[in-house]
Amino acid sequence: MDWLLDPFAVSFVQRALWAGMLVSILCALVGTWVVLRGMAFLSDAISHGMLPGVAIAYLTSVNLLIGAAVSAVIMIGGVAWVSRHSRLSEDTGIGLLFVGMLALGVVIVSRARSFAVDLTAFLFGDVLSATYSDLVFLGVATVLSLVVSVLAYRPFVALIFDERKAHTFGFRPRLAHVVLLALVVLAVVASFRIVGTLLVFGLLVAPSATAYLFGRSIVVSMIIATACGWSATVVGLLVSWHANTAAGATIAGLAVLQFFVVAGVKSLCGRWVRGVRGVRGERMSPSLTLG
Repeated sequence: MDWLLDPFAVSFVQRALWAGMLVSILCALVGTWVVLRGMAFLSDAISHGMLPGVAIAYLTSVNLLIGAAVSAVIMIGGVAWVSRHSRLSEDTGIGLLFVGMLALGVVIVSRARSFAVDLTAFLFGDVLSATYSDLVFLGVATVLSLVVSVLAYRPFVALIFDERKAHTFGFRPRLAHVVLLALVVLAVVASFRIVGTLLVFGLLVAPSATAYLFGRSIVVSMIIATACGWSATVVGLLVSWHANTAAGATIAGLAVLQFFVVAGVKSLCGRWVRGVRGVRGERMSPSLTLG
């Protein structure tokens, strides 16, 4: 059992474990709404669109989280402007801003050669370098997301299932959509320091998508998504420790792997059930004919 417990006896691995668990809760709370609302592409675009803000913040010695948040807000505002002032769909606006913001970030980074190492951490994260201040920030972001999810539960549900009826019932779907976007920004900005922008999307969507396969209620889906995130974190840290792999990428990769394993098992079980029902039907059909 030493191989199982020894890694978690190290202080930085303990901090990484707590950070991964907090990120899992945060991403489960927000990711469940993202999956149900169909905002996965927008969430991915936001995570990539933060690069220009982070690059500028780094070069001007400003807090990276502030730069990331400002860049994400600009990204969302640009998507809304394209959708409102043109005949193009929201997906087209997301694609345009996605490429544009990412290209701008790469251009800025290419002008600062010293940024290369920090860019790697930005893209792929470094969960093993999590500090106590990171844990505090993640804890605050998680609590805030939980409070907002509880207070806005009914407007979010109405927005997801029927936006027109939500307006009829007085739930103000536009405001609910803005609040949901704010939660996405909060989750992405709070998590990119731990798992990176390229991998935060995995923890934001994969555990919630896995929970969605079970077809339970929204609250239960959030709990299942949290459990999936926790298991990916624990196993990912163990694999990273013994196989000497990147911890953040390993955790995110396992979260995605969970989805395909559950989806595959569910598909096989469904085929088996249909096969059993078919055999039973064939056995019963002669007696029905004779009767």
